Amino acid sequence: MILEKAIKYNQLINMVYMSKEGQITKRKIKVLNLEKDQLNAFCFLRQAKRTFNINNILALQPIYTKRNMVI
Repeated sequence: MILEKAIKYNQLINMVYMSKEGQITKRKIKVLNLEKDQLNAFCFLRQAKRTFNINNILALQPIYTKRNMVI
């Protein structure tokens, strides 16, 4: 699962999320932990820790970054 890999590898995720009110937002998050039906993450849009309902997640995409190596 994408969320479990994000925790394991400390990876950032782009997420499309629908709020309880039906508003859809795109957020960049860092997953902190998973619970039964909830995801705890740091949301870069709100600059705060947030709890998201997993059933309201519409899309997830890992963010890949290139790392420069110095030899």
